[in-house]
Amino acid sequence: MNKTTNEIRQKFLNFFERKGHVILPSSSLIPHNDSTLLFTNAGMNQFKEFFLGQKKICYPRIATAQHCLRTGGKHNDLDNVGYTSKHHTFFEMLGNFSFSDYFKKEAIEYAWELLTSKNWFNIPKNKLWISVYKDDYETYEIWANIIQIPTERIIKIGDKNQSKYNSDNFWQMSDTGPCGPSTEIFYDYGDKPITNSVEFLENKNDRFIEIWNIVFIEFNRISKTKIVSLPNKSIDTGMGLERISAVLQNVNSNYDIDIFQELIKKVALFSCVKDLNNISLKIIADHIRSCAYIIAEDIIPSNENRGYVLRRIIRRALRHGHKIGIKKRFFYKLVDVLIQVMGTSANILKEKKEQIEEILKTEEIQFYQTLDKGLKILNHELKKTKNTILSGETAFYLYDTFGFPIDLTADICRERNIKIDYINYKLLKEKQKKQSNIKNKFHKDYSNTVIINDTCLFEGYKKHKTASVIKHIFVKNQAVQEILINETGIIFLDTTTFYGESGGQVGDIGELYHKNSRFIVEDTKKYGNTIGHIGKIILGKMQINDNVYTKIDKNYRHSIQLNHSATHLLHATLRKIFGKNVHQKGSLVNSTYLRFDFSYSKPIKLSEIQEIEHIINMKIRDNILIKTKKLTLEEAKKKNAMCLFENKYDSIVRVVFINNDFSIELCGGTHTKRTGDIGLFKITSQSSISSGIKRIEAKTGQKAIDYLHEKDNNIKDISLILNCNQYHIKEKIHQIIKQTKELEKKIINFQQQESLDYVKTLIKHANDIKGIKFISNIFYNYEHKLLRIIVDKLKKELKKTIVILINIVKNRFTIIIGVTENLTNDVTAISIMNIIMKKIHGNGGGKKEIAEGGGINTKQLPMILNHIQLWINTQLKNKKE
Repeated sequence: MNKTTNEIRQKFLNFFERKGHVILPSSSLIPHNDSTLLFTNAGMNQFKEFFLGQKKICYPRIATAQHCLRTGGKHNDLDNVGYTSKHHTFFEMLGNFSFSDYFKKEAIEYAWELLTSKNWFNIPKNKLWISVYKDDYETYEIWANIIQIPTERIIKIGDKNQSKYNSDNFWQMSDTGPCGPSTEIFYDYGDKPITNSVEFLENKNDRFIEIWNIVFIEFNRISKTKIVSLPNKSIDTGMGLERISAVLQNVNSNYDIDIFQELIKKVALFSCVKDLNNISLKIIADHIRSCAYIIAEDIIPSNENRGYVLRRIIRRALRHGHKIGIKKRFFYKLVDVLIQVMGTSANILKEKKEQIEEILKTEEIQFYQTLDKGLKILNHELKKTKNTILSGETAFYLYDTFGFPIDLTADICRERNIKIDYINYKLLKEKQKKQSNIKNKFHKDYSNTVIINDTCLFEGYKKHKTASVIKHIFVKNQAVQEILINETGIIFLDTTTFYGESGGQVGDIGELYHKNSRFIVEDTKKYGNTIGHIGKIILGKMQINDNVYTKIDKNYRHSIQLNHSATHLLHATLRKIFGKNVHQKGSLVNSTYLRFDFSYSKPIKLSEIQEIEHIINMKIRDNILIKTKKLTLEEAKKKNAMCLFENKYDSIVRVVFINNDFSIELCGGTHTKRTGDIGLFKITSQSSISSGIKRIEAKTGQKAIDYLHEKDNNIKDISLILNCNQYHIKEKIHQIIKQTKELEKKIINFQQQESLDYVKTLIKHANDIKGIKFISNIFYNYEHKLLRIIVDKLKKELKKTIVILINIVKNRFTIIIGVTENLTNDVTAISIMNIIMKKIHGNGGGKKEIAEGGGINTKQLPMILNHIQLWINTQLKNKKE
C-alpha cells in the first residue's frame, strides 16, 4: 500500500466506523476542560472527564484524528524536532476509544486487523514487535495465544528506578489523571529478521519505531504516590498519523512523507539550500504546522503562556530560515501550501487563513529587526566561551533585550556543542519576575492568602439589599470569631447582593449592617465558590452567625453596569467592523470607564473609531431590552454565544442577549436593563499594547458627557491663548507653524554664517601635536547639524587634523569627531569615540573618519578632552617609533 497521508487518515476512520465507532472531529488544541494542560497533547484529552467517570458519554465507541501539540511539560518534543526522524511539535493522533465497552482483547484484535489485513494496511506480520507492561499478564497472553505472536517478539517492560508504575509501558496523560498499563506495537525497519530481545532493546539506528500505543485505562493517578482504581475500564489508543504514513509510504523518516516533502520543497525555494535533508528545512516545515494551527485557535504571540509557546516556535523557525540564507519574509507564505497538503484537516486553517498570515507576517517583521543584533552578540560570546558553557547572564540578556527564547539560544549552542548555564539564567529570570510582581502587587489582594471552602448565593442581579448570615470572618488573613471596631478584614456570608470581582467587572462597594454595627465594604472579591466582602468595621462589632443586611452602593453599581453593557456592544461592533477574527483578550469594567483588549494586527483609523462610536450610539438610541437566560453550554454554543475559551465554564451558563442577532455573550456580570440607560458612549483612547493586541478605553453616561465638557473647556482655553475664535483654531495653528518654520530658517542661516566665523576662530586656537592640528570645543544649545558643517569645513581647510566638537543642551550632550583620511592609519574617529564613551558610559558609533555619540555625564567632558589630547600624542609617538 502506498497511499497519501490524507488517504491513510481516512482509511483509519473508515475501519473503526465499520467496527461501530462514532467518528468525532478533532477537538480544539486548547484543552478547555483541563487546566493542567497548556495544549492538547494526546487524543484522549477531550475525553478525560469520561475516563474519570465525571461525565457520561453518549457513545461507548469513538474514533478520532486529533490535532496535538507537544512543546512543554511532560511531553516536550521541541528540542528533538528536525534532529530525529519521528518527532514533531504538531502532529495528528489517530485513536479509537472504548468507554465501559470492549477492553483488552477486542482493542488488540482491532489493531492487529487494521495493521495486517490485506483489506486495510497490509503490513507484513513479521515486521511487527510488541511490548507489554511486565505485570500485565493478561495482555501478554492475548498477544501470545490469541494473536499468536512468537513470544520472542513480545517484550516485557519493567519499572524505572524500582518505582512502581514508572514505566514506558504504563501510560499517563500528565502528573495526575487517568492512566493504566499499555501495550505498544513497533515496526521493524531492518532488512534481516532477528529472534532475540537484546537487539530490540538496544534499537540501534532507530531500527524499531513505535507506531501504536494501546492504553488500558484502569486507574486514576491522584499524586506521585497514590493511584486508585477507576469505576469503569476504558480503552485509549494512539497512533501517530505521520509515523504510520512513513511505514505505509515505504520511507524511513516522517519528513519523507508526502505532506512534509511538499512543505520542505517550498521552503527550499526561498533558500540557497539544495539538500532536502537539511535539518533547518525540516524544522521550518514542522514549525509552520504548529504555528498555523495555534493561531487558528485565536492564540497570538506574546510573552506568557500559550502566546509565548507560539512566539518561541515562530522565532525558532525564523532563525533557521536566516541560517539557510533566506533574506526576505517567507514564513507566512507557507500557509497556502500547508492548507493544500493537509486535506480535510486544514478546514480550520482555511477559515482563519488571512488572520494566520497577518500574524506571522507581523511577528516576522518584528523579530528580524532584532535578530541580526542578537546573533552578533551571541556569536561574539560563543567565541569567548570557556569550558564549552555559555553564561546564564548572556542567555538572559538575549532573552530580555532581543526576545530570544532560551530554547532558541540553546538550539544555536547545540550546533556548536556548547551548553548553557541554566542555573544562573533561571536565577536572573526569577529575580526579574519577583521585581515585576512587587511592582504589580495590590495591597488589598487577599485572595492568595485566604482559602475558603464554602459557597455563597449571589442575589445581586435583581436586589440591592438582602438579609444574610455571617459564616466566616478573617482579620489579618487569620480566621476569627468576631471583628471589632476599626479592624480591617473580610466577611463571608451565606447570601449577598455584592458582586465579587470577576470577568473584568470590579467588585461592589457598600455596607453590611445590623443593630448598632456597620461594616464598610471597600471591595468585593471571589474566593473559589464564595464571595469575600473586604473592608473595615466603623461601628460596633460583628460575629459569626450574626444576622446582617447587605446594602450595595446603587450609584456605583449603576455606573459599572452602564460600562459593562457598553463593553458587550463594543465587542460585537468590533467584530462587525473588523471581522470575526477579533477576539477579546482582556477587559476592565469599573464605575469610571471601560477598557477592552482585543486581537487585531492592523492600525485603527480615526474614521473606524468614529464608525464604532456611531454604531454603538445607534444601539443605545434603539433602547434595546437586555435579556439574560440560563442555558446549557452546548445550547449557548449553538446560538454562537461569544465566550472566553481560556475560562472554565459550568455545564449551565448565563447568557446575555442584546438583540438576538447583535450581541450574545456568556457573562456572569451585572447589566443595565436597556441599552438606552447607557445614554452616551465615547472612546477616549486607543492604543497597541503588544504585537497584535489593541486596547480601547471609553466612557459612558454622565462620565462621557463630563469628558466632552472637559474637551470643550480645553478648546476654549486654547482659543483664548491663541487670541482667536474657537472655530478658527486650526487655521491659527497652521499660521503659527508656518511663522515658526520661517524663523527657524533665519536662525539656521544665521548660525551657518556664524559657523564660518567659528571655523576661523577654531583654526586660530588649534593645538599642534606632532605636526597635526588638534581642535576641540564645547558649544551650548547649538544646532547639532551645524557642528557637522564645522567639522567638514575644518577637515577641508586643514590637511591633517583631528576635530572633537561637543554640544551641551541642559544635562545632555552630543559629540561629533572628525579625522582627516590621511591620519586614519594612526588614529580613527571611532577609536577616539570608544575611549570617550567608555569613560562617561555614553553611546556612540561611526567610522574611521567620522563618529557621533552622546550621553548625560557633562561634568567630566573638559577633563576627558585633555586626556584625549594626551592619548593622541602618545598614539602618534608610538606609531613613529
